[in-house]
Amino acid sequence: MFVKRSISSIVVVASLVAAVSVFGQGASSVSATGAAAALKKGGAVQSKHTAPAQTSAPRNISATLPTFSSSSMPHLGYARYPWKLDIVATVFWVGEQPTENNPTPNDKSSWDTQWMQNFGGYDDPDPTKRSDNFTPASFTPKQNPFYVALPYNDCIDYNSHKPEASRVIPWFKQRFVRSGKTVLKGQWIAIRYGNRVCYAQWEDCGPFVTDDHDYVFGNSRPKNTSNRGAGIDISPGVRDYLGISSSGRCDWRFVDVSEVPAGPWRTLGSNNHFVTQQKVEKAREHTEISSRLDELRRMRDAYFQQNGTGAAR
Repeated sequence: MFVKRSISSIVVVASLVAAVSVFGQGASSVSATGAAAALKKGGAVQSKHTAPAQTSAPRNISATLPTFSSSSMPHLGYARYPWKLDIVATVFWVGEQPTENNPTPNDKSSWDTQWMQNFGGYDDPDPTKRSDNFTPASFTPKQNPFYVALPYNDCIDYNSHKPEASRVIPWFKQRFVRSGKTVLKGQWIAIRYGNRVCYAQWEDCGPFVTDDHDYVFGNSRPKNTSNRGAGIDISPGVRDYLGISSSGRCDWRFVDVSEVPAGPWRTLGSNNHFVTQQKVEKAREHTEISSRLDELRRMRDAYFQQNGTGAAR
């Protein structure tokens, strides 16, 4: 009996030590990495006009595009948010300087007074200065490089919303925090051009007008008449993914986060829901492993104390 009990004790100790070792290795390989520094909050800018035409033709990137099955595409029939069809798209970018036709610089957005700084730099639209990951070649953006502007701003200033905002914005009640804090920034949309669909976040207001709620949330056509009646501004990343030229015609609609499939639009940005979620999951995994290690150490120490050999070193 003594021999059997000794053998059994040795087996238990060996198992516990091995388990601690394995979990220790796992814990050392887990780090809570994720999004870059948190986005600094900015106030609303009441009159934001964007949408200059991009003269450079987009590069040919068809060989680098990932392939998605039809199941990853947004619904073409009934959906919560209907498609806006045949909309002229113009290209704009973070850090764009004012011109005669576009007097407002894009170093700030309608909702972020430090947009260029929070983005991480100048989102150079020159196709020869961009990477195959749809980002500027000179730096990795701190925010999602897939972004758009639509011609409505829900805020009047830092302290108040427009009177119709709560009535026309479908998700207003769910996201309202306080007066003057936008409920639009970061909303996902799908943009369709030919047989490609790109996903991006709403980060600015324009082109040219900021009060066209009948078009953005209703069934009207864009009321803007400049730049061929453009109704959406797209970033260089969206342009390159779709292979669309400035003033090209596309379709777009709002989508819920649950509708956004895997793609390059999910990989970067402190403002990106998917990057934030990945950071949360990494932190939770690290916490769970640490807790399990502590539990195994307590079990090991309790075993040695019970068997009279003293706590393990």
